[in-house]
Amino acid sequence: MSLLIVGTVAFDELITPFGESGKILGGSATYGSLSASNFMDEIRIVSVVGEDFPQEHLDLFAQKGINTQGVEQVKGGKTFFWKGKYHNDMNTRDTLDTQLNVLADFDPVIPEAFRDTEYLMLGNLTPAVQLKVLEQMNQRPKLVALDTMNFWMDVALDELKVVLKQVDVLTINDEEARQLSGEYSLVKAAQKIFTMGPEYLIIKKGEHGALLFHGSEVFFAPALPLEEVFDPTGAGDTFAGGFMGHLAHSQDISFENMKRAVIYGSAMASFCVERFGTDQIKNVDRKQVHERVMDFIDLTRLDMQLSK
Repeated sequence: MSLLIVGTVAFDELITPFGESGKILGGSATYGSLSASNFMDEIRIVSVVGEDFPQEHLDLFAQKGINTQGVEQVKGGKTFFWKGKYHNDMNTRDTLDTQLNVLADFDPVIPEAFRDTEYLMLGNLTPAVQLKVLEQMNQRPKLVALDTMNFWMDVALDELKVVLKQVDVLTINDEEARQLSGEYSLVKAAQKIFTMGPEYLIIKKGEHGALLFHGSEVFFAPALPLEEVFDPTGAGDTFAGGFMGHLAHSQDISFENMKRAVIYGSAMASFCVERFGTDQIKNVDRKQVHERVMDFIDLTRLDMQLSK
């Protein structure tokens, strides 16, 4: 079993009601791979960084068993950087600075050793880049999951629709689902999106949990009530990494197992938001993951008899 994650490895700088992070490690491939490393050993990432990217971060990936052979380091280049400030509700944020740097010319080359990967997670990149990754695979992976955002729906919808025809799982938030489908009802939105290609749809609702759709079936996983949400950055990518990590580890892509994967993904995301950046998820162990999953089970378990 193997999982390939193509996305960003970046620097973030975050301001929240709880403080300021300074420049820290971020990026979709970073969060996704660190999360997935709690479930499996063979994780591969493809991304691009600048010469300013420190060896200690590459060492972290290696310690977690994450293969960085596909991470290009551009001599003289600077790593992608994003700075944002969260409002008091922690659901809205303002972008203060975005520096694409080496990401502006990112042209992914999938190493030959990665081209037979069984599970593929395409992070939030341009649809053209996502398509190029798919074209380089020697054979179609067993499962392809894709993340996207409303910006690509605005500026590259036709290209996005081409990519959607080739993926199995789409992960977006409720606002993006409504924009892509043109439907307000999320049930109707899911049915419209299924006609575009994906067989499964995950609609992320932040602090209100996540919905998994497949045909006429729907599964809902709540978000775990936490005493403190410190930093929501990367929670969606952490969720996706846990989701794909569990599926790849179990080698079971049935709808029933995807329900379990949603819970594992939600558990990983709940760890992510408790500290700045990757501070929490890089230190979580398998025992803690199992304990957090049991918290989710306890939250939703109910013995009930219908009244007569």
